[in-house]
Order: sequence, then C-alpha cells, then structure tokens
Amino acid sequence: MPDRQEKKYEQLLRDAGCSEKVLAHCKAVYDVALEYAQRDTLVAVDLVREGAMLHDIGRGSSHTILHAQQGADLLRAQGISEEVARIVECHTGAGLTADECTLLGLSPRDCIPRTTEEKIVTHADNLIEGRKRVIIDESIASAIHLPKKVRRRIYHLAQDVELLCS
Repeated sequence: MPDRQEKKYEQLLRDAGCSEKVLAHCKAVYDVALEYAQRDTLVAVDLVREGAMLHDIGRGSSHTILHAQQGADLLRAQGISEEVARIVECHTGAGLTADECTLLGLSPRDCIPRTTEEKIVTHADNLIEGRKRVIIDESIASAIHLPKKVRRRIYHLAQDVELLCS
C-alpha cells in the first residue's frame, strides 16, 4: 500500500495532467531507484524517492524530449526543491549537455546527472520500459536511433551507478 508521501507525489502527477500509464511508469522507476538507493548509506533516499516518483511530471504537458525541462520548471514554480528539479531535468537517457539541449530546441542548460541521486534515478528510468524492467543492454538497443556517443554515455552511467551502489 502506498504511503502518504507516495500518494502526495501521485497527486502532483495527476494535477500536472499525467495519465495512469505515466503514473505506473513512475512507480516502476521508483521501485528500481529505491533498490539502488538503499544499497548505499550515503545516498539521500528521500530525495531519490521524490525524484523517481516525479521524474516524468512533464509528461502531463509533453511527450517529447521537452518534458524533462518542462517538468523541472513546473516543480521549481511549485516550490519543490532544486535537488528534485535537477533530477527531473537530468533524467533523459544519460542527460544532455547544454549544446545538445540547444540542438534539440531546448533551453541551453547542463542537464547531465552529476549527483549520485540524479544518476540513480536516470539509470532506473533507463531500466524501465513502460512498466517492464529490462537490462541495460536492451535499453541501449532500443535507443539505436540515438547517436553512438549518447548510447555510450548511457552505458557508462549504468556502470557508474552499479559501482556506486554495489
């Protein structure tokens, strides 16, 4: 049964216009992210919980790559912590450089996950397709449309998180 915080996050997602499908995906990412977060005593587990549950809040208004920045901006406008907003902003693939954001028509922000918490949520999102858990090789294979350097970044992020949380 979901706890009070999880219900609060679900309500924020619903209020942002997210579908039940998006909520189910966020819950699946939440579960995987917690597995990793609980392996390392230095990880801010509550931050991972909130970031994982809210990582796709921008999908209430966009199902494009823009959803990450829109979600982060929405959370900032609602007074949610900058740490959570950064998790949301950085969670796509293995993040985007400011130059990559510009090329994609996004605001030119550094959206590369830097903190352990940002990396955990990003990696957990890469391990969930819909609600189904996959291995990183499957995730990278389904991202064949992305440039090789981006797929390589996803792979290195996975290795980094596995080492950090082993």
